[in-house]
Parts: sequence; C-alpha cells; structure tokens
Amino acid sequence: MSTLPGETTAAYEVTRRLDTDYYAVFADVPDADRAVWDRARAFVDEVGDRMRDAWDTASYPLDLAARLGELDLYNDGIDHPDLTRFSPLAAGLVTMEVSRGDGSLGTVIAVQGGLALRTLALFGSDQQQRRWLRPLARGEVFGAFALTEPDHGSDSVSLATVARRDGDGWMLRGAKKWIGNGASGGITFVWARVDAPGGDDHDAVRCFLVEQSAHGYTGTVITGKASLRGIHQAHIALDDVHLPADAVLPGTHSFADASTVLSSTRSGVAWSALGHATACYEAALQYSQQRIQFGRPLARFQMVQERLTRMLDELTAMQLYCRRLAELDASGALRPTQASLAKHHNTRAARRVAATARDLLGGNGILLENTVMQHLADIEAIHTYEGTENIQALLIGRDLTGVSAFT
Repeated sequence: MSTLPGETTAAYEVTRRLDTDYYAVFADVPDADRAVWDRARAFVDEVGDRMRDAWDTASYPLDLAARLGELDLYNDGIDHPDLTRFSPLAAGLVTMEVSRGDGSLGTVIAVQGGLALRTLALFGSDQQQRRWLRPLARGEVFGAFALTEPDHGSDSVSLATVARRDGDGWMLRGAKKWIGNGASGGITFVWARVDAPGGDDHDAVRCFLVEQSAHGYTGTVITGKASLRGIHQAHIALDDVHLPADAVLPGTHSFADASTVLSSTRSGVAWSALGHATACYEAALQYSQQRIQFGRPLARFQMVQERLTRMLDELTAMQLYCRRLAELDASGALRPTQASLAKHHNTRAARRVAATARDLLGGNGILLENTVMQHLADIEAIHTYEGTENIQALLIGRDLTGVSAFT
C-alpha cells in the first residue's frame, strides 16, 4: 500500500530500552545483583504486549503474577533462611525494571513480596511459615495485605476492624478497601484491633492469616479504576469470619508492626517511581528523534532539548536517591524517615517527568501504544499508596523538629 499524503509515519517506536544512566549510578552493580536485574528485564520483554492489553481491558493476568514467582522475583530484599536472598539493590532494581515495563506488575511485586511475604516472614509462626512462605514466594498462592479501610486510609492507625475471641479461636468483623490480591483466591493478612474488655491485649493491633475461602470473607473487585488497571484491588467484607486460634501471627502486637512492613515497602515505591519515570523519559527522547515537525525532528528544537534536560535532571536525582537507599539498607543504617523522603521526592519527580513527556508527545501522548499516558496514570496510584505525600512530609517533619503535627 502506498503512503498517503499527510501520513509518512504510521507509528513511533518509543518503548525500546535505552539504559539511561547519565551519572553511571548503576555502572558498578555487582554481578549477582545484575543477574537478578537481567531476569527482571527478560520478564518485562516477555510480557509487555500482554500487559498493555490487560491495562486497556482492566484485566488481571494471574498467570503472569505466578510467572514472577517462577522466576523467583518476589523476595524484595527479605532476609529469611527459606527465601532466596536478594540484596536491597537487587530488590530495588527488580521493582524499577518491572515498573518501567508495567506499573500494575510493579504493584504485584509490592503486594505479594513487599507486603504479604514480608509480613509472614517477619511475624508468622513456624507453622504458618512452613505452610505458606514458599508458596507465596513461588507465586503458587496469592497473598494480600489488608490494613486500609473504607473510612481509614491515611489515619489507618484508627482501624476499626475488630477481632474478638470466639471460644478457642477468633472472630473478625470489619471492612477493608484497596486490597491488592484481596479477591484472587489466596490468603489475606488482615490487621484488626482486639476487642477484649478487661483483657491484657484489649485494643492491641494484631494480624490474622485468613484464607479467602473462609465463610464470611467476601472480596469484591473494585471497578472503574483509571490507574493500575492490570491488577485487581478488592473491597473486602469480613462478616463474622471465624478463625482458629493459630490464625493470629504471633509476632504482631501493635500498629508499629504494621508500620515496620510499610516502612520497608516505601523504598520499593521510590524504586517503582524511578521505573515509571525512566519509561516516560526514554519514550520522550525517542519520540523527539522520530517526530518531524516544521521540516525537522523535534529534537532539533531548543524548547524540546530544554524539556529533555529537565526530565534527565529529575531522573538522575531519582537514581541517586534509590542507590543511596539501597546502600543504607544494606548497611542496616536506613531509617524509616529516609525511606519516606525518597518516596516523597521520587513520586513527585515522576509526576513531573510523566507530565512533561506527555506534553512533548502531543496528541500521540495519550495513546496507550506510546506508554506515557499509562505510566502517568499509574504514577497517580503509587504517589498515594504506602502513605500519601502529606503523610510522608509529616513523618519527616516530626523527625526534623521533634514535634508531631499529625493532630
């Protein structure tokens, strides 16, 4: 078919990986960490087209979530004798790379590995770990972390879901919302407040391992999302769910235990934001070299070069944040508020990069085939989850001043 007037280029190739690293931040990644990173890169190349379709149709390809487990990519830096050990750097690079390819799969790693697997590894009994740890790590069972409630998001410390003693066991009653994998047929780690007036543990916050097949557990997929459309989040109803005594995770006693898990995953959000921003920057750079306007490539225009420089400026700072996070984590010196600062910076920077890239691509920027619009939408979710921008600022501000401004 001959080329018609007005259309010399039918499509643009903007998804090729460019390995942008202007300051050589990752040039010295150890071989063991690079091998894990390469495994994640190969996975992204394997599933890219399917995930674009899944995002478009708001479907959750559970077989690809299982594939992440087959490739042993769920560890997320968790130190446990029954899990493959990833360094914090390797774990971050996996999250970055998978998020560069698809944000929904990046969130799958955050939910399955960063939240569910970490909760079990840190706080589960020997029996619970023997039963569930490896199946979660291998993607044979899907895991959910249920803390957020319809009425309690940023103030999740006020959680209203209750756990009452029921004979020799427990009974849970309450609701949860925005729970990744909460309707995928696996298990859910439910955080609840103990209601035992006069008891030693009255008002304590405990975590319970709940099989999603349990009577009274209903997980309903949340529809109408405009972000992270390739993973399902659930609205969970816990209507007098009866559990055995050993369903409680013995290592959990207060909200601080939930905070330990969330603090660890905030580093992952910073890495995920870097992956999204990398995809947007590289799409914009490639597009600027291919798109002809006024008789020359966009890349030859001064305004375009200034925008590309501004995006690279943001991206390089994000890379430096993440590399230093990994170093602090590996040395055992990482403080929770340092992870908060990285999330605060990187999700904000990723928003700016994505918005600039969308603008640079013009009308083509809203097409899913050019990836930028999908990343821009997905960044909105990671900017919020694991603690909003305001919550991170309050955590950091309290650390700086010694004064809490939460109330």
